Amino acid sequence: MTMTFVTSNYKPARNFNNFFGELLNDLPGFTTSNGNSFPPVNIIETADAYHLELNAPGRSKEDFKVVADNDLLTISYEKKEEAKAEGVKAVRREFSFQSFKRSFSLDSKIDAAGVQAKYENGLLKLLLPKKADTKEAVKEITIQ
Repeated sequence: MTMTFVTSNYKPARNFNNFFGELLNDLPGFTTSNGNSFPPVNIIETADAYHLELNAPGRSKEDFKVVADNDLLTISYEKKEEAKAEGVKAVRREFSFQSFKRSFSLDSKIDAAGVQAKYENGLLKLLLPKKADTKEAVKEITIQ
């Protein structure tokens, strides 16, 4: 499994007063050169499957969309602004709309029809099972 979109954008703080604000704006995800951010992932391979964990705390599972199309796995999230309450004036609003999209190339060994997803404790966990014919059998080699 290879990731098709990975960039990191380091921006030096413009002045000391903005140092911590700019540093915290980049966490917990990565920021691309166009200013979009996406959460980090861990990908682990076992004998039977790949396990992908996407760190996305504080989100609702209903706002995620996971699509396996041909050789591409796409994970997207979109949370639109909630309705404004009457008689309430927002002094500052920085998190009214959230979205991201991450795409990964699927190896030919992966059974796209068997992909499973679960969101718990701030982690979106995907199980990407390997096709039965690509699982490597353990073979003992006789020493002569």
